[in-house]
Amino acid sequence: MLHYIFKRTLILLATLFVASLVVFVTIEVVPGDPASYMLGLNAQEDTVAALRAELGLDKSRPARYWTWLSGLVTGDFGTSYTYRTPVADMVGDRLWVSLPLAIYALVLATLIAFPAGVYAASRRGGITDTVVMALTQLGVAIPNFWFAMLLVLLFAIKLGWFSAGGFPGWDAGVWQAMKSLTLPAIALALPQASILTRVMRSSLLDVLNEDFIRTARAKGLSRRQALWKHALRNAMVPVLTIMGLQFSFLLAGAIIIENVFFLPGLGRLIFQSIASRDLIVVESVVMILVLAVVLVTFAIDLAYAWVDPRLRGSR
Repeated sequence: MLHYIFKRTLILLATLFVASLVVFVTIEVVPGDPASYMLGLNAQEDTVAALRAELGLDKSRPARYWTWLSGLVTGDFGTSYTYRTPVADMVGDRLWVSLPLAIYALVLATLIAFPAGVYAASRRGGITDTVVMALTQLGVAIPNFWFAMLLVLLFAIKLGWFSAGGFPGWDAGVWQAMKSLTLPAIALALPQASILTRVMRSSLLDVLNEDFIRTARAKGLSRRQALWKHALRNAMVPVLTIMGLQFSFLLAGAIIIENVFFLPGLGRLIFQSIASRDLIVVESVVMILVLAVVLVTFAIDLAYAWVDPRLRGSR
C-alpha cells in the first residue's frame, strides 16, 4: 500500500507541474494586454509601460512563470491587477461558497442515486426499473439552469420558502447560509444524480452476472444478500470514478448556476476576471481548481485500492 501511495504521489506532482505549464502558456497566448485594457484606448504609451512594469508584465515569460510557480508553492498567488488585493484572499472568500455548494450538491446526488440505482438494478426489466430509467433520462436532458429558474419560480417567488438569490455569508448563521445554497445545490444535483443512478445500475447489473455471485447464490444466499454483501462493493469502482469527476465539475463548472443565483463563488470570479483581463487571477484560480481535481483523483485512486485489494499489489 505504501508503494502504491508513493507512486500515485509522484504522478500527482508531475501532473501539477505539467498543468501549470499548460495553464500559463494558454493564458499567455490569449490576445490582449491587461495594462492597455485597464487604462483604456486613449492611454499614453509611457503610462501603459509604467503600469506594465508595476504589474510585472514587462518581464520575460519564463521569469514570470517562475515567479508565479514559486508563489503557488509558497501559497502566494500574487495580487489582482483589477482589485489590487491578494488573489489568495479573493479565492479564500469565494471558496467558502463554491466548496460547500459542491459538497452539498454531491451529497444530494449521492443520496438520490445510490438507492435509486440499487433499487432499479434489483428489479431489472420491471416497471420500477423502467420508471427510474425514464426519470434519469429526463434528469440528464433538462438543462440545470432552466431547472434552477423553475426552482426559483416555485420555491422563492410562489411559496417564498427560499430566497431567489444571493449569499448572506456564514456570519449570518449556518442555517441561513445552507438555506441560500439549497436551491442551487438541488439544481446542480439533479443531472449528476441521474448520471450516477445509471452508472450505479449498470455497474451492479454487470457484477450480478459474474460467476462469484452465482456461486454465492448457490451456497444459499438470497438475491438481496448477494447484492448487498458481495455485488455492491465490487460495483463501486466505476461509481467512485464518476463521483470524483462530478465533484470536480461541481466545484469548477457551476458558473451558470452561480450567475443565476448571484452567488459569489469561484465560477463567477473566473468569469469576471476573464472579462476584465485579470490574468493573474485566472491563472491562479484555474490552478487551484486543477489541484482540487488532481487531489480528488488521488483520493479516488486510494479508494480503489481500499475497495479492490488487488490494485495494491500491482506494479
